[in-house]
Amino acid sequence: MKLIDDGNLSGWLRIALFLIGVATLFGGLALAIFPGWLRLSLFLFGFAIMAVGGLASRAHMLKIKPFDNSYKKARDSYKVKDDEEER
Repeated sequence: MKLIDDGNLSGWLRIALFLIGVATLFGGLALAIFPGWLRLSLFLFGFAIMAVGGLASRAHMLKIKPFDNSYKKARDSYKVKDDEEER
């Protein structure tokens, strides 16, 4: 069971995050038995989780890899070697 697949969240995790976020968002709005600050925090937490799932789905659709490690190769290419320091 992989959470990250090819530099992006796996399909089942994207859908699960979106659905859990929607349920938490509407749960925070609908449950009047909680105090106001708890309802607001549930709403904001649900919105954040839903946003992560939605943005990961959009990144998958555009073939963007936000969780890839390719930046390490670019960072290593800028390092100065010992023999090139004199220049």
